[in-house]
Amino acid sequence: MSAIAMVVHSQLQIVGYKSVPLTSSSHSSTFISPPSSLRCSSGSLSSLVGFKISQPGSRLCRRLSVAMSSPGVNNQSITSKYDDSQVDSFVEVANKVADAAGEVIRKYFRKSFEILDKDDLSPVTIADRAAEESMVSVISENFPSHAIYGEENGWRCTQQTAQYVWVLDPIDGTKSFITGKPLFGTLIALLHEGKPILGIIDQPILKERWMGVSGRRTTLNGLAISTRLCKNISQAYFYTTSPHLFSGEAEEAFARVRSKVKVPLYGCDCYAYALLASGFVDLVVESGLKPYDFLSLVPVIEGAGGLITDWKGQRLHWEASPDARATSFNVVAAGDPAVHQQALDLLQWP
Repeated sequence: MSAIAMVVHSQLQIVGYKSVPLTSSSHSSTFISPPSSLRCSSGSLSSLVGFKISQPGSRLCRRLSVAMSSPGVNNQSITSKYDDSQVDSFVEVANKVADAAGEVIRKYFRKSFEILDKDDLSPVTIADRAAEESMVSVISENFPSHAIYGEENGWRCTQQTAQYVWVLDPIDGTKSFITGKPLFGTLIALLHEGKPILGIIDQPILKERWMGVSGRRTTLNGLAISTRLCKNISQAYFYTTSPHLFSGEAEEAFARVRSKVKVPLYGCDCYAYALLASGFVDLVVESGLKPYDFLSLVPVIEGAGGLITDWKGQRLHWEASPDARATSFNVVAAGDPAVHQQALDLLQWP
């Protein structure tokens, strides 16, 4: 541990889950560091970039400028071209959208209802459809010029193009939902000219909400979070929704990664990415995700200091339009750049 990191550690006196008030030039937040017992063996205190840290009982604040040698807000997330007040209005409405979906979903959770199969044989319920309608209603009322692309009903906009597009998945993990497992999530993304600038992962039963915004640190229920260090994939805790979702060359690529990690785990859908952003999971690899499955994850993961790309290491991108097809993507997310690169090397995707 560097000398400055030792000073930070001693001054903050972090023990287990210790929340520490942080103030930047624009807003206040709280950074939560996962307890050391849950870190990878190579982990250490995550770097904080340009924050003032208020010491309890002291009137003085020290500005720290710590080099980013560990996961934190990456360079692409630090600078935002959006006006704070405009972003705040997006955040306010996004929270209302998640609230509206949650109210619907909670009414149906662990209740009897009809389960239908879509054309791709994936299940859909009245909860999926009713939740999406409630989300669309909130967005249309607040931003009538914005377009909406929902998993259940596709493109909604009177125009063929829009500068801002909301991409919605009311229940990501419908199989978990219909079997009574509260590890599904509501996914909300706001795209500006095709780039996701805001993302929400909301778990309405546990009432946990991860919010990622371009230029800001990701939060969980309003408290800032960070990914953790893990320099070697052999120490990584690894998630995928199901090994049965891989086929052909993708199945072989997945097996190469699984054989190298410390602990392979299954069955969380979008919740695994939320755990990665919170510093409990090191790596997530999945195949066949649709844009509404991953666009909201990008600001959440990146704002917590992680990386999320396709299997070639390219940034995830999808242009929503009336004619756009929700094609499938292979996705890899990691809390530490070293593990992300090691996963890409193992995937060997052409």
